Amino acid sequence: MAELIAQGSRSQQIRRRLLRVGQTFILGRQTEGWSLPWDEHLSRSHAEVCFEEGRLSVKRLPEARNPIFLAGDARDEFSLHPGEHFVIGETTFTLVGDRVHDPHDAQPTEQLTFSPQSLKQLRFRNPDHRLEVLSRLPKVISSSSDEAELFEGLVNMLLSGIPRAATAALVKLHTDDGQRRVEALHWDHRRSLGDEFHPSQRLVCEALDRGQSVLHVWGGKSETTAQTFTMAENVDWAFCTPVLVGEACPGWALYLAGHTTSEDFLTSRPPRDDDDDRGRDLREDVKFTELVAATLSSVRQVQMLERRQASLSQFFAPAVLKALATGDPDEVLAPRETEVSVLFCDLRGFSLKSEHHSDNLLGLLNRVSGALGVMTHHILEQGGVFGDFQGDAAMGFWGWPLAEQEEIKRACLAALAISRDFESAGRQPANPLSDFRVGIGLTTGRAVAGRIGTTDQVKVTVFGPLVNRASRLEGMTKILQTPILMDETTAQFVREHVPRSVARSRRIAKVRPYGMTTPIMVSELLPPAPDYPDLTDEHLDHYDRALNEFLAGHWSEAIELLHYLPAKDRVKDFLTVYIVEHDRTPPPGWDGIIQLLTKG
Repeated sequence: MAELIAQGSRSQQIRRRLLRVGQTFILGRQTEGWSLPWDEHLSRSHAEVCFEEGRLSVKRLPEARNPIFLAGDARDEFSLHPGEHFVIGETTFTLVGDRVHDPHDAQPTEQLTFSPQSLKQLRFRNPDHRLEVLSRLPKVISSSSDEAELFEGLVNMLLSGIPRAATAALVKLHTDDGQRRVEALHWDHRRSLGDEFHPSQRLVCEALDRGQSVLHVWGGKSETTAQTFTMAENVDWAFCTPVLVGEACPGWALYLAGHTTSEDFLTSRPPRDDDDDRGRDLREDVKFTELVAATLSSVRQVQMLERRQASLSQFFAPAVLKALATGDPDEVLAPRETEVSVLFCDLRGFSLKSEHHSDNLLGLLNRVSGALGVMTHHILEQGGVFGDFQGDAAMGFWGWPLAEQEEIKRACLAALAISRDFESAGRQPANPLSDFRVGIGLTTGRAVAGRIGTTDQVKVTVFGPLVNRASRLEGMTKILQTPILMDETTAQFVREHVPRSVARSRRIAKVRPYGMTTPIMVSELLPPAPDYPDLTDEHLDHYDRALNEFLAGHWSEAIELLHYLPAKDRVKDFLTVYIVEHDRTPPPGWDGIIQLLTKG
């Protein structure tokens, strides 16, 4: 891959940018494309460059103050081939081709290994500079838009922190069909046109196999030996530090190389205060690189876990992800019997809409998806776990994976919010959900929750008769003409623990659902009076007294009390019609139970 190298008047003023075919960007002193802040002769945006067909096209921008020189001539527009360069101010820009070639690995004259323990006793002689450079690394990692930018920033930081290194690189060891090869993910040299980079595969493999920093020296006491084993001109040592922790940096290693005339660093004894500075520097360089590798690995690992969690958020509710973050997944997700509250919500009239929109099923699907999205949003917003989609219905539950004291209250708040959103949409003809209505069933009790399924397919959900009861309650909302119904356990909690300023409840009737033998007292969940002024608390008290009279068989008194309810209240019609159909007289053996003849 080709790259453009910018070299300023000082050796440390160097930047490299990898070039991709068809890529266009702006270079200048302060641009998003490629900023070179060291040269005042560069305008903020100076030139547009584009790499195509092995050539670099350069075009001076109208706002550029100074000329661009190519072979000594000022040019506003030109093309550059690999090996050629142009100049702006005091900065030389050179186009180079593929930089990395198969290494020629020479046998080192000496090898040293460095474990983290062996470097603990070594103190930095200039800790402020080292720590200042190291403090940039998290930002370099987090702010990089892609891996190419990360690699470039990391290598530049290594050269800044290790002045004696002539070359710094991030390398990766690949194993393909038993063959090992080293890839330079990115490298840089202090000179704009140094020799081609030849990383020692022997050194990289040794460091990664050992899991420790390894130093190779190709120089010796004589100039002849140095020339024989030098990897490249002015490079006679290199060390490699593996990046080991986690899966975020597989096979990665940091590679530094340079030249020295001192042999003090070759000894494996602990450093002394009278050590040669250059010898101490190299040990310090290894320790600094170990810190860079550890920081790089840790931050990348955190980023990878965050990305995984973000992807899992589509499959697991926040409550489940929170439990997984601090517990063993097998234990957290294991199915277990527990106390839960279940919400079952279904769209009204979906089958009829399917027939009417059979010529635009995709449009209908989008509308249904939006409706289901309202349900899941409020389930998750109230800390619930989304259990399942069943066609045009959604099911959520509370109380797992962690038990909560207010799971019933949260389930009720979710139900009220869902109902409110659909009622609001119904008052807006242009809203895609305007002709949708919902019914909601709420139940509380024992059930099995967790990872449930077969060996081929599993999902996090809840299982047991409680779920069927929630579904049956949702079906009964059609018969009783109310959007939300609760079982007695849920309703009793609302009456005793939820303020009327948050939610209200109304017992409706004691019924035996179609196809079931056990009767249940069903109750309606209502918003607080300010949000639903059609039914005041006084109205609800009159209905409760009417229900007591109805259950006791005093139907004339019940009818009289029901007349106090507003005409808009359709729930009272259920008792009124039942009383009228039976000529206001309880049947023989009256036990207060109404038998439902349909599911709803």
